[in-house]
Amino acid sequence: MRLAGEGSIPLPSTDFDPASNHHPSWALIGSNLQERDMGIFSNIMSKIFGHASKTAPTTSAVKPVPAPAPTPTPSAAPISPAPPRPQVVDVTAVLDELAADSPQKLDWRHSIVDLMKLVGLESSLSERKALADELGYTGDKGDSATMNIWLHRQVIRKLSENGGKVPAELMD
Repeated sequence: MRLAGEGSIPLPSTDFDPASNHHPSWALIGSNLQERDMGIFSNIMSKIFGHASKTAPTTSAVKPVPAPAPTPTPSAAPISPAPPRPQVVDVTAVLDELAADSPQKLDWRHSIVDLMKLVGLESSLSERKALADELGYTGDKGDSATMNIWLHRQVIRKLSENGGKVPAELMD
């Protein structure tokens, strides 16, 4: 990496490796590049669902009693285990906890900007427009108020569709 001048921002080198599709200076960008590649909604979901798994209790007060082993019968076909159910995350509890810990007063229940800030994502107009594209918004992106309301509803709805427990009043 070379420097543009005293006190300047470092300029990236030209060491692009086409085989790995990687450039050494991308390390300067860090997780922002990775988050953008994942998709903004995926990032929102992973921040909420990831936070829930960090705060979920790891031990239980009551130990589950193992079920007796079934006795196999010669004519019975082998039973394959059911696929694991997706993790259900109480979205409201996670976001309320994050809001309580935040130094800012963020109204995530009504504002997509505040929801994005709360989970630590960029909430600029350009990011919200990119989220709108990702979620299939067909309205006028110049009308940011209408777009923001639509985005908030869609994000809450999609969180619910992906295993998030969301109160009915937030789904309207």
